[in-house]
Amino acid sequence: MAGLLAAEPSGVAGAVARAVERAAPGSGAPWYGGDHTDFRGGVFLREVIGVQVVVQEGGAAVPETTAGLPPRPGGFTGRVRETEDLLRALDPDGAQSAAAPVASVSGLGGIGKTALAVETAYLARERGWFPGGVLFIDLHGYDREPVTVGRSLRTLLHALGTPPEHMPTTTDERAALYRSTLAVRAREHGGVLILADNASSADQVRPLVPGDTRHRVLVTSRDRLPQLGARLLPLDQLGTGEAYELLDRALRIADPHDGRVGDDPGTSDRLASLCGHLPLALQIAAALLAADPGKPVSELVAELAEAHDRLDHLDDGERSVRAAFELSYRRLPPEQARLLRLLALAPGPEVSDEVVAALVGAGRPPVREQHALARAHLVERGRTRGWWRLHDLVRVFGAGRVARAEGDSARARVLRHYLERARAADARLKPRTEDDTGTGPFRSREEALAWFDAERAGLVAAVQWATDRPLAFDAARLASALGEYFEWRRYFDDAVTVCRAACAAARREGDKAVEATARNRMGTALRGASRLREAWEAHQRAVDLYHAVGHDNGEAMAMSNLGNILSDVGRIDGAVEAFHIALDLFRRTGDRHSEAGVWNNLAVPLRKSGRVDEALDTLRTALDLYRQTGDRPREGRALHNYAVALNARGRTAEAVTACLDALDICEEFEDWHGAARTLYALGLVHERAGDAERARARMTQAAEAYERAGSPEEAEQARRAARITAPAPTGTPAPAAPPARTADCGPLAPRSPGAPGNAGP
Repeated sequence: MAGLLAAEPSGVAGAVARAVERAAPGSGAPWYGGDHTDFRGGVFLREVIGVQVVVQEGGAAVPETTAGLPPRPGGFTGRVRETEDLLRALDPDGAQSAAAPVASVSGLGGIGKTALAVETAYLARERGWFPGGVLFIDLHGYDREPVTVGRSLRTLLHALGTPPEHMPTTTDERAALYRSTLAVRAREHGGVLILADNASSADQVRPLVPGDTRHRVLVTSRDRLPQLGARLLPLDQLGTGEAYELLDRALRIADPHDGRVGDDPGTSDRLASLCGHLPLALQIAAALLAADPGKPVSELVAELAEAHDRLDHLDDGERSVRAAFELSYRRLPPEQARLLRLLALAPGPEVSDEVVAALVGAGRPPVREQHALARAHLVERGRTRGWWRLHDLVRVFGAGRVARAEGDSARARVLRHYLERARAADARLKPRTEDDTGTGPFRSREEALAWFDAERAGLVAAVQWATDRPLAFDAARLASALGEYFEWRRYFDDAVTVCRAACAAARREGDKAVEATARNRMGTALRGASRLREAWEAHQRAVDLYHAVGHDNGEAMAMSNLGNILSDVGRIDGAVEAFHIALDLFRRTGDRHSEAGVWNNLAVPLRKSGRVDEALDTLRTALDLYRQTGDRPREGRALHNYAVALNARGRTAEAVTACLDALDICEEFEDWHGAARTLYALGLVHERAGDAERARARMTQAAEAYERAGSPEEAEQARRAARITAPAPTGTPAPAAPPARTADCGPLAPRSPGAPGNAGP
């Protein structure tokens, strides 16, 4: 007879059947003379074995624990978007949850996965979504002994009311009983939410997924677990405002009158940053402050900022960021663990595949290991494909695991890689020579600039390794290879940073020639940043050092740069004298290209002093030399100065032609700042000619080009000049740019990028 079992059932079926037979009359279990059980509506596991699950509603049977969620997380804040996403994934009536009845929240240890999952589970229960109850189990996936599948099923079956004496002995039987019990519960009570916390693998979770689609499973893990076919919700660090709110709320929970965070928001933001906006670290920091009510936030910030290892301080006796990371680290295979350690040494906030390959000492990046670490949330993908980054505190953790010899070798490999590539890129930025075959890693100037742009932060950071004596020599050479790029992109602050590091290393080693080069480059960058007094001191020191080692070419470059500063401050005679000294030295060394730069720069003080015809002569000499040496970018800048001098002489048509030629070259080489200066100069030419409409149009274009070049202050000055431009009678001198140190470069003083000292020897 269908659904009836006359013989004594065995195994799981027998255990449940015997439990049913012992149930008291009136419990709802049908009886047939005491020796037959009605299995209609039951779930059959094999041909003759059936199971009917009875969930006890009262009496002395095993109690259900389907409301066994941990306490709601106190001080839970932020995560608004993530909570909404997770609720959509759990909504029993939602199309998203029907397609994927499992949702997996993943993220770095301490990122707040459990808090989000528990909070969302409470919200779901409040909405009445899971009338069958909520089951919670901690799988301890990253402990030394994770919870086995058999044990987790036993725990969940016990929570669903299965007595210990009727618990199946094998994992398969427990899984069958678990699914059957949940199927009955769905029919009788409704869907159940199973929250499986801290899973380390899909294998730990897969047997816990019910067969009935009315139930939902919510998993938290440090790994993404894409094998589950789940809705994946990776969790990132908190935003700045959310981190601030967490700190403030945590302190006020301990003491409602504790306003230390709100009283000093700037310092509190710094504290959040030092904690990497990681919820666990923030909670520990709040606990440390709560334990010492008299301690200012600034004191804890100072402790963290000055600590050799921040993780030593992010420990409140019960919770530790280091311990949280250690759980993930010790599960890694050796190659992944090594990669994580070495990535912690990478210069810059992000690292490219090519630098990863250099770190590990391989011809290509270890793609499999990189993706495995990303799935474990120990490594994050960077801004574009092929770039990687570490959370700040993971970087601290990883660096603390690196042995000295391992770290020195890795950094030396990166420096050698950077130096080789930077020199090749630098060569592409400089004028082409007849013997240039066009070989090398960069096929064009554009490719070289793109590589510099992408690796810029890492290059600047790598030069700072110059403080480590074994790396100092290569780091100083790398600083030298970056000079042309920083000048071209006008990254003056970066240039000052790398030159200071190179100077310190050279001075420590007693290498006057290297120090002179670094000083000269630093002076050029300081001048670009309008720090003229510091620039003068740097160039003067470079002159002295070059003279001491007998380096005439270097001395000429530094002397020319001193001439630029004298011209900037209006000391015309001194500037002209300095440029002539530089010209004599360059003629002695035969450096025609650098000589061209001096002629270009000499024209500025000559024109400013009214010697316009002499200025035009020097500029024609500069242009001839730049054309002979094939330096198109600097030819364009000399054309700009030539146009300004022509305008001063009143040769308007020629000035317009020179400006347009200069503009073509600027656009050819994407020199947007040079284009902006030339457009502004063209506006002045039109203004002098009385064509106010064209003058305003060119100055407006100059403002747009300044914006594109990343110079908003100059852009605003150009817009202001456009607004006040008015027709002027023919022959009236053009007004100086407001405000302008010199009229030849528009709103700001000339940087004279063609100056020989900008390139260095």
